[in-house]
Amino acid sequence: MERVRAHVFISGDVQGVGFRSFVYNNALLLGVKGFVRNLNDGRVEAVFEGEKSKVERMIDLCRKGPLLAWVRDVEVRKESYANEFRDFRIIR
Repeated sequence: MERVRAHVFISGDVQGVGFRSFVYNNALLLGVKGFVRNLNDGRVEAVFEGEKSKVERMIDLCRKGPLLAWVRDVEVRKESYANEFRDFRIIR
């Protein structure tokens, strides 16, 4: 079971629409670790660590977003798996 890490930046209408909660709830369901937070420039940033298929699923979910979101772009940076996180968190 390959473990991977992805650093993701989501742009569009992604703040104030429940995007962080959407990511958080799906990460918990999938057992992915990391964090999600809003950035001052209007984007949402997330780091996902876990099984490759589950991290890829999280990235796919970010491309869709919650009902009220409009996702313009998802930038994915593959990084070395670090086993850095014990859980998944929303950073405020």
